[in-house]
Amino acid sequence: MTDIEKQKFICIDCETTGLDAQQDRIIEVAVMCFDAHTIYEQMETLVNPECPIPETSIAIHHITPEMVQDKPTIAQVLSDILKMIGNHIIIGHGVGFDIDILAIAAERHGIPCTLRQNRFLDTLRMARLYDGCPVNSLEQLRKHFNIPLEGAHRAMSDVIVNREVFKHLAKRYKTTEQLFEALSRPILMTNMPLGKHKGRPLKEIPLQYLQWVANKDFDQDLLFSVRNELKRRKKGNQFGQASSPFANL
Repeated sequence: MTDIEKQKFICIDCETTGLDAQQDRIIEVAVMCFDAHTIYEQMETLVNPECPIPETSIAIHHITPEMVQDKPTIAQVLSDILKMIGNHIIIGHGVGFDIDILAIAAERHGIPCTLRQNRFLDTLRMARLYDGCPVNSLEQLRKHFNIPLEGAHRAMSDVIVNREVFKHLAKRYKTTEQLFEALSRPILMTNMPLGKHKGRPLKEIPLQYLQWVANKDFDQDLLFSVRNELKRRKKGNQFGQASSPFANL
């Protein structure tokens, strides 16, 4: 058995009122402690955010104000969540957001929290390294790896799917340190992960759109990949044809 198979990980997922870790609030959280073969512990709870839930958020996770009105607040459950996470390596899809929103909630309520000191593995970046799926959403990866559907887009169903996705993506690594090493550098992506050109190869995307992306505050992998594509086109003197598909006709 390899080191990565013996390693215990914590997978976390938060459903929230929005995507601003500073301003938005948690409405559901799920946590699972596992290794390659065993689930050791898990917990899931709806959370009363003590604020309105926007319709745009309800449309995604289908958690309504009525469902959370008699549930505990994050201040009441967060200590137990943090205790379970401990100093384990954290797994999640775009997990930086989940870590941030939990840590900010702890700061807001004066709860001791060392979450930001935990090492973490983002399965979104692992999927980019794998590069076998044009769109690296959790749902598309679930379909790609033929993982059974766990039901609605809710915290624990996402954690269960995420654990299985992680196991598939981690197969090529013998040790956890090999995986951390692979993720320590920017990842060269072949497809655009967002926007109107989502899923399209970078080499097919119009020049102006790439230049716009290159000057925005996107994550390191996307910026590295877009700037690399811009350099490739400049080197090959392809800027003209990139901006106009009819340039050479």
